[in-house]
Amino acid sequence: MKNARDIGFEKEKAVVNYLKNFKYKILTTNFRTSFGEIDIIAKHNDTIVFIEVKYRKYPYSGTPQEAVTAKKQQKIINSAVVYIKQNNIKDNIRFDVASVNDNKIEIINSAFTLPENLYYL
Repeated sequence: MKNARDIGFEKEKAVVNYLKNFKYKILTTNFRTSFGEIDIIAKHNDTIVFIEVKYRKYPYSGTPQEAVTAKKQQKIINSAVVYIKQNNIKDNIRFDVASVNDNKIEIINSAFTLPENLYYL
């Protein structure tokens, strides 16, 4: 039987393949910082997209995107700032959530945004 971590990696790989079908260029996966991890970083047209993959096996557990709490969003944003600074990113950026229910993938574009007063970019 697969553990939760193995299932998570499997779903992330499925999302990567799904995104490639829509002309996303995958830049990196599982980008780790002291703040947390970003599952997928991709480029789509002229936008760098930071993607959090969330999976739910059972619908009564809530929707996958509901699991991306404000605290989780802040960790992703902080990690994204590290990536942006390390790579001198000047492109537009976006934060998406890849919602995976069983084997159905839905990309929620601009699921959350940077705070207005984000002075450290």
